Amino acid sequence: MPTTGARPRVPLRPRPGPTAPVGDGSRQPGRATRPGEGGPATETSVLTVISVPGGTYSGQGFGNVELALGYVVGRVVVATVLIPLYKRGGFVSAYQYLGERFGLKLQGLASVAFVFTRLLAEGVRLFASAIPIKLLLDELGVHTGYKAIIIVLTLITVVYTYLGGIKAVIWTDAIQMGLYLGGVILAIAVLTGHVGATGFSDALHGGEFRLFDTDFGLGHILTSSFALPTAIIGGAIFAMASHGSDQLIVQRVLTTRTLREGQKAMIASGVFVTVQFAAFSLAGALLWSYNKGRSFKEMGLSSSDNLYPNFILHGLPVGISGLLVAGILGAAMGSLSSALNSMSNSTVSDIIHSFRKKAPSEQALLKLARVMTLVWAALMAVFACAFSTSSGNVYLTGLTIAGYTYGALLGAFLLGRLIRRATEVDAVVAFVVTIGVMTYIVRGVKIDVTTAGTTVPTAIAAQWLVPIGVLVTLVVGGVMSLFHQGPAAAPATADVTPVESDGHGTEVTATAGQS
Repeated sequence: MPTTGARPRVPLRPRPGPTAPVGDGSRQPGRATRPGEGGPATETSVLTVISVPGGTYSGQGFGNVELALGYVVGRVVVATVLIPLYKRGGFVSAYQYLGERFGLKLQGLASVAFVFTRLLAEGVRLFASAIPIKLLLDELGVHTGYKAIIIVLTLITVVYTYLGGIKAVIWTDAIQMGLYLGGVILAIAVLTGHVGATGFSDALHGGEFRLFDTDFGLGHILTSSFALPTAIIGGAIFAMASHGSDQLIVQRVLTTRTLREGQKAMIASGVFVTVQFAAFSLAGALLWSYNKGRSFKEMGLSSSDNLYPNFILHGLPVGISGLLVAGILGAAMGSLSSALNSMSNSTVSDIIHSFRKKAPSEQALLKLARVMTLVWAALMAVFACAFSTSSGNVYLTGLTIAGYTYGALLGAFLLGRLIRRATEVDAVVAFVVTIGVMTYIVRGVKIDVTTAGTTVPTAIAAQWLVPIGVLVTLVVGGVMSLFHQGPAAAPATADVTPVESDGHGTEVTATAGQS
């Protein structure tokens, strides 16, 4: 493995079917697979369904919509810069580009970081999905703990993930997305009937519809997730990482038949998620009027995440309640199934397959991928049980978890594209250093923020964690690259990427200069 220069760009055909861990269809789903539909269900999942209404109620206003505007900007960058790289390279994993550019060590390291981050993040989502189920069971007189619910949810998700692979995952997500969006529309209609025009007016004067946070104090910008610069700039860079370097999302883009379809799906999902955030924020604002602005403690709720599920169970007719609970469960299972698929895919194609001297058979790879699906499902359940004692907002917790590795992942991609002389050693050292720095920042760095005469040590806003990580990666990798000669230029023929189907049976050859 060369360590003194970039690896020559050589043709890379997609690996065969077994890199799709739970069934075929990851590369050629045809018209039956629509990532533009499945993607939003994967991205927002149960964290949006449960946390956004409660966040709006507790003073965030429409801050999540403001944040989504930053996400749209980031998606546009991904659609124009990274998606062409993946599609024209014929990659089946986001991290295969890193393997081509720097070597298999960084590819494997990036995949390990992805799997670790995804385990933590999906553990939070799995716990969040257990919240409404526990409330429902308590209402029915069936008293059980979160752990039992988490185990049952995990088993159900594994079964249907096994049955159909990425095709089933995407189409199931699309159906479930319709359920929880239909649910929030019904909730808004019922709440509007209760509070009327007066309720809208009260919520408006109470600040529940506030969109932009224009407090430009430095401490506020650094610590508030919804300060305007934080939401737009930090949100855009966060979206570049989540949609450009996270296999969970990238695998959806790779199922599209052509580059243009992938780009359209990416940008359209950003617009859709903005509308989605607005709908759940509106539900939260109307709940504020419905409950007369009472505190969660006064309503007997342990956290803001219990607000929306509690209304579903107590404020709606039984039939509608059942539909909304189904919507929440659908969002949860769609996210979990996609995570299991992407983790298994990344484990097989980026770690095991890449480092085996002798290429395993397709049958052996498929069997191994199915085993890894079970392993990751079990570990996901373990992390979910660990998070069951948490009382914080699960959506912001999920963003913070991404801060450990997203900066290093996106930084590695940018290092490969922006600093030509960077080598495998530069990239690996920069990646490892960044993970260490971000772990220290997430767990130990606080900024003193003074509010109403009281100074409180406050963590850095989750949206700034990714930009900080990207900066550290580029600085460390860039400085290291200054201490050695740049890699020799690769022959022109080595820069030609694989052919790509245009979706009409015609093969189009793309060169590196086009990406």
